[in-house]
Amino acid sequence: MTTTRGEDRNRDKSKGSGRGDGYAIDTDPGRLDVGLLHHWLSTDAFWALGRSRATVERSIGGSLNFGVYGPDGGQVAYARVVTDRATFAWLCDVYVAPAHRGRGLGARLATAVRDHLAPYELKRTMLATVDAHELYAKVGFVPVPDPELLMILSSER
Repeated sequence: MTTTRGEDRNRDKSKGSGRGDGYAIDTDPGRLDVGLLHHWLSTDAFWALGRSRATVERSIGGSLNFGVYGPDGGQVAYARVVTDRATFAWLCDVYVAPAHRGRGLGARLATAVRDHLAPYELKRTMLATVDAHELYAKVGFVPVPDPELLMILSSER
């Protein structure tokens, strides 16, 4: 599924971000290991437990996707952004495989997302996190200044 524009697909091929560790971040949705992403999200990501493969595929198709690939080329992390590329973006489904945690990949991934979105001059990029506030603060995210202004329409009742 490729709905991402060519400029998005090719902008973030940062082979290890100059760190020499062999990790690369790429926005090419054709490179994503959809089966692995479904496994991670549906079995290990508390916010997506039980998510169907069809839902994962639809979410990939409607998003700007960021894959992190290890020195062997295998996918080791993921994030997606839902955006209109004009005013708003929502960063979600950020996941780093357990064997690759503790190497700063989450911060590098969030930084790549921030830097990729910068040219769009979006008014707002949002995310929700239960336990990674410090990580996202390092990249520039801050608490919502007026949370009483936000509302949600949820399928969960």
